[in-house]
Amino acid sequence: MKNLIKIVLAILLFLCLFKMPYGYYQIVRFVAMIGFAYLAYSANEQNSKNEKFIYIALAILFQPFVKIAFGREIWNFIDVIIGIGLLASIFTNKIKK
Repeated sequence: MKNLIKIVLAILLFLCLFKMPYGYYQIVRFVAMIGFAYLAYSANEQNSKNEKFIYIALAILFQPFVKIAFGREIWNFIDVIIGIGLLASIFTNKIKK
């Protein structure tokens, strides 16, 4: 389940690189907040403090209620870095197991 959420979030973030309607970005922020909150909860259940704090910070960054105003270029950079990080975390967790 966690890997599926990470893949979906990564795809949504990579799609933000294209010109989309503003409503798409609002939906991405809401879905990302819920997804990162679930990943933080899951990391907490596994006693993984570092992952928990990273996912909490990402949930706060993407929350749609009080928007953090970055320019489009900065958001694109953030989206790519987080998307790559999510996909990399899937593979690093498989290697650890």
